[in-house]
Amino acid sequence: MNSPRSYLICDATLATMADRDVPYGLIRDGIVAVKDGSIQWVGPEDQLPEDYENWGRVSMGGRLITPGLVDCHTHIVFGGNRALEFEMRLNGASYEEVARAGGGIVSTVSATREASLEQLVQGALPRLDALIAEGATVVEVKSGYGLGLTTELNMLRAARRLGELRPVTVKTTFLGAHATPGEYKGRDDDYIDQVCIPALRAAFAEGLVDAVDGFCENIAFSPAQIERVFKAAQELGLPVKLHAEQLSHQGGTALAARYGALSVDHVEYASEDDARAMAAAGSVAVILPGAFYTIRETQMPPVDHFRTHGVPMALATDCNPGSSPLTSLLLTMNMGCTLFRMTPEEALAGVTRNAARALGLADRGQIAEGMRADLAVWDVETPGELAYRIGFNPLYTRIYEGKQ
Repeated sequence: MNSPRSYLICDATLATMADRDVPYGLIRDGIVAVKDGSIQWVGPEDQLPEDYENWGRVSMGGRLITPGLVDCHTHIVFGGNRALEFEMRLNGASYEEVARAGGGIVSTVSATREASLEQLVQGALPRLDALIAEGATVVEVKSGYGLGLTTELNMLRAARRLGELRPVTVKTTFLGAHATPGEYKGRDDDYIDQVCIPALRAAFAEGLVDAVDGFCENIAFSPAQIERVFKAAQELGLPVKLHAEQLSHQGGTALAARYGALSVDHVEYASEDDARAMAAAGSVAVILPGAFYTIRETQMPPVDHFRTHGVPMALATDCNPGSSPLTSLLLTMNMGCTLFRMTPEEALAGVTRNAARALGLADRGQIAEGMRADLAVWDVETPGELAYRIGFNPLYTRIYEGKQ
């Protein structure tokens, strides 16, 4: 339902994620003053300024309110599925072996190229709806399964369309440097120069790109090849991020840090020097437990190094058809805690404040004055319950731009 232009959200516990000195930035008996989709004031009810006392009130019945959740790394636009490869891996094949045998990312390319724009949109909507149903108000969507100008642009057009069809902010990321398509096999450099970079420029000209990503790995592209893409992004004034150090240490994290990347994602094989470089660059470490779990990885991301050096940690689903067919941020939070020993507070920060930072969104991820009124209201007593449960969704309601 729509909400009044100006109103008070009351009778709630607020996990603002804005006060680093108070766990979760918690405010009991809190009030959020909302006007025209933005937050005007936040605080305890007994400190409510007189200016707001006559505003209408909407009671949340003592429930917990958090910032709307942010999924800062997804691949939800694609054709087909890779359930067969899931069986292959369970029968002993590694992710790398599947990729080198012609599976992996490239196998999704064919199905994506065959899909129309409308088919891509309709295929992605159930995945997006699953995220929204768990309180997501921002979802990042990458290209990277077209690997050609026409389909890469179609994927980004589909992502933009998703944001028109649902009350959610969709941030688009160009990921042309995801893999080398079959027609360019053995000619990675030619693909980067003849397809990837021209497709990036075409997508930018059409207004389809918010950021630029790449896959720097032994089964994908080298740091030198990724750097050519980053230079093109820099020329266009676009921020960069990078899939790096997922399966091996190739030096992608250091490259991303040199370019001031918004985030470096996966990072299982990142070193302490990488953590230092990320801290200096202000880059967020985006941790993706769904992929770690699905491909049965054993190398854990260096969470302690990130803590020591003050690198913000985000969590995301990495929803994709091959290595992370996951559409639950709540389960992602539980995985971050259970697999990587993140605390529940770190997990919630990872899908709110730090996830927003990984997308360059300064007005999301916290309940604070001046922020967008994107909120999630939960039928729980404490914030830690959000990471504790498995396969249970306690969302009561979602508020997007001030509207329920």
